[in-house]
Amino acid sequence: MASSFLCLTLLFITIYSADGFRHYDLDRCVFNSTELKDIEFIQSYFYNKLEYIRFSSSLGKFVGYTEFGVKAAEHWNQDASLLASMRAQKEVYCQYNIGIEYQNALSKSAEPYVRLYSTTPHAGRHPAMLVCSVYDFYPKTIRVSWLRDGQEVLPDLTNEMEDGDWYYQTHSYLEDPPRPGEKISCKVEHASLKEPLIIDWDPSMPKSERNKIAIGASGLILGLVFFLAGFIYYSRKAKDPSMPESERNKIAIGAAGRTLGLIFSLAGLIYYRRKAKGRILVLTN
Repeated sequence: MASSFLCLTLLFITIYSADGFRHYDLDRCVFNSTELKDIEFIQSYFYNKLEYIRFSSSLGKFVGYTEFGVKAAEHWNQDASLLASMRAQKEVYCQYNIGIEYQNALSKSAEPYVRLYSTTPHAGRHPAMLVCSVYDFYPKTIRVSWLRDGQEVLPDLTNEMEDGDWYYQTHSYLEDPPRPGEKISCKVEHASLKEPLIIDWDPSMPKSERNKIAIGASGLILGLVFFLAGFIYYSRKAKDPSMPESERNKIAIGAAGRTLGLIFSLAGLIYYRRKAKGRILVLTN
């Protein structure tokens, strides 16, 4: 993936003020690599927020933007030693500091963690949609797209946000669900990846979800067995006419407990079946 355009603003500001008027200059380094040819040094002069003159290493001279700035540029451009000093800042000032930035931060990257899953919105006309969530990547620039049978399509919605710890996350939504026999993929392109990461949507249920349903079904069957065994046992005991009232109360409490166990088993099965509807595929590069 091609390197993103980067701009480093080295804030070296000199401010003069008198009676509410302000004058200041700002030095900037604009670059997309550490190579000298990919760096531009810019020095701008402002008066009350209005830029009136600028030096650009790409032009190699001063350019005025106001009547006073044009006259000042004409005068300064006649000073060969001043122009030579300004042109040297591209290497002396920019390249030096850019090298430090690349070494400490800009060259670092973190590979994204990707989740591809379906979800059912709480409200809306779409019963379900696919979501491609990308977590914990750096730098911020990333491209997430969708493929339908190999053809790229635009997402219906994309949310980008900062984690607050130098990492970022983004969520891409595809509202039109896959049609039978159609191959849907999420494509992630990032500086940390040697090649684009393509994740195919698998409509089959993941093993973890199948295990949850199996556990829920087993709990239901076990609850039914205990309920039936207890019901038969206490029904036989209740037929004994000589049984004291206290024993009959115990039978009633036992039957209520078995019924409550059955209810919890059914609730567990329903819960796991609903969870299984959100089919999740988790992949990393």
